[in-house]
Amino acid sequence: MLSSRQQQCLQGMGVRLWRRRNAPDTSPLAAESLTAPAVAEMLAATGTQASELELPDSSLARIVPAPDKAPPAPEARQALEIPRLDDWDAITRTIQQCTACELSQNCTQKVPGVGDRKASLLIVGEGPGHDEDIHGEPFVGRSGQLLDRMLAAIGIARDQVYITNIVKCRPPNNRDPKSDEAQQCRVYLDAQIKQIAPKVILSVGRVSAHNLLGSNLPVGKLIQQIHQLPGTEIPVKVTYHPAYLLRSPAAKAIAWQDLKLLHRMLK
Repeated sequence: MLSSRQQQCLQGMGVRLWRRRNAPDTSPLAAESLTAPAVAEMLAATGTQASELELPDSSLARIVPAPDKAPPAPEARQALEIPRLDDWDAITRTIQQCTACELSQNCTQKVPGVGDRKASLLIVGEGPGHDEDIHGEPFVGRSGQLLDRMLAAIGIARDQVYITNIVKCRPPNNRDPKSDEAQQCRVYLDAQIKQIAPKVILSVGRVSAHNLLGSNLPVGKLIQQIHQLPGTEIPVKVTYHPAYLLRSPAAKAIAWQDLKLLHRMLK
């Protein structure tokens, strides 16, 4: 049991001790809890062994670890996590270093985008596939070859546009990006759009259209009109993804009408 001198010493330190529920309240130091660092400091200051402490029943004991410092407010944490993306080097570097979602753990390499950084036309796909993951460039597989032919049909070369995706890492097994994954990557896409300031955005596929426009309508509905990128005056033309056209050749006739309208928008 603590001596009166030890109790006075602890009282001067601002430390309060437990007492048993059924014990008489003979000490002015009874309290609800002690932090773990306070217990250690008390023992060192008084030369008391842990076995000498008179603790309450185990059902009442509660030693609370004291944090080194208060955690930052949620707003402060969010502010710290927002990178500066005010030039292309910063955008590319931050994408390459990004570990914000689980996609970064499984991809071979990041796929930021490729093309003319001052292009009038920005093409936004869904996410990198197998070939894109290997080469680090969007639309290089069969879908990319078809996209190149589609652009060539209206007199546009691949190197005259900028091509990127909603997410910059390949989703496993080419699944659709999850909403939180797309949200984590949106800051990079927005920064790219700001740097390019395109005249028109061509949204390729359902995932691209839904994320860009905040809509859940089918692509077949969205392609029937010209949209506007929320918060901007940039027009958005939606069309089918080349991968869908490879599976459904009959839809190429509709895609051709989209391309002709896109050509008029650019001119």
